[in-house]
Amino acid sequence: MVGAAEGPPVTSRWLVTGAGGMLGRDLVEVLSARPEVALTAADRSALDITDASAVTDAVAGHDVVVNAAAWTDVDGAEAREDAATAVNGDAVVHLARACAAAGARLLHVSTDYVFSGSPEGGFPEDSEPAPLNAYGRSKLRGELAVLASGAYVVRTAWLYGEHGRNFVATVLRLSTSRDTLDVVDDQTGQPTWSLAVAQRLAALGDAALAGRAAPGAYHATASGQTTWYGLARAVFEEAGLDPARVRPTTSDAYPRPARRAPYSVLRDDRFPALGHPPLPDWRSMLHDAFARLSLSAHARR
Repeated sequence: MVGAAEGPPVTSRWLVTGAGGMLGRDLVEVLSARPEVALTAADRSALDITDASAVTDAVAGHDVVVNAAAWTDVDGAEAREDAATAVNGDAVVHLARACAAAGARLLHVSTDYVFSGSPEGGFPEDSEPAPLNAYGRSKLRGELAVLASGAYVVRTAWLYGEHGRNFVATVLRLSTSRDTLDVVDDQTGQPTWSLAVAQRLAALGDAALAGRAAPGAYHATASGQTTWYGLARAVFEEAGLDPARVRPTTSDAYPRPARRAPYSVLRDDRFPALGHPPLPDWRSMLHDAFARLSLSAHARR
């Protein structure tokens, strides 16, 4: 009898926390397609990252840990900063310590919300953090723990994807029930597809394992920049709808509990140094993503 052919040997063992979220699910998709990777996908029900003992047990035996678990309610963090910090800060301290003890490379996902101000050309990776709100402060605490442990922080911004709640999905939903949408035009950033960030994280993990990527902060965002108004108009265009139905307004018209930076563009200087070109312009990225996004939005209606 001829035995079944064996696949390529497993060469690395990865743990993804927050595997049930928008970015986490994309990470699972990217890594599951690689037969040389043994993947542990831990959603919130499988791993509470605020439990230090559970984190230590989960990290053991893994070569790379990608932390995509987070408190993501920016406005809710204003009233519950301790709860947000428990997830985005204190729990990341546990992860950093567990990974250092186990010899695992930790890749921690962070955010443009750790910055404020308006630098010409965007924030480079070594910019001084200065968060404007409780969410940003909670994420900065996690960043500091990761960087102090000699691991990797990957900041991204304005994420959208086919899983979970996000601005693009909201615009698609509202386009079916409202004649017009008023969208703020005085906040500028980089709309970024979560699948592209997942691919960046996988590439950084490979480089870290190979000793080709120095620890520290990296940025993973689309090229170019726009406002929320510009993004909403682009979503209408992709959906074959009249973009004139989207009308510009100001942040003052929609006051929120958490302050937002008027300009939060991140520069990507370190990934190109690893041989990975900048991610595509935000508009072409949205076009490439839209077939999957619209199908997902339709399925949720």
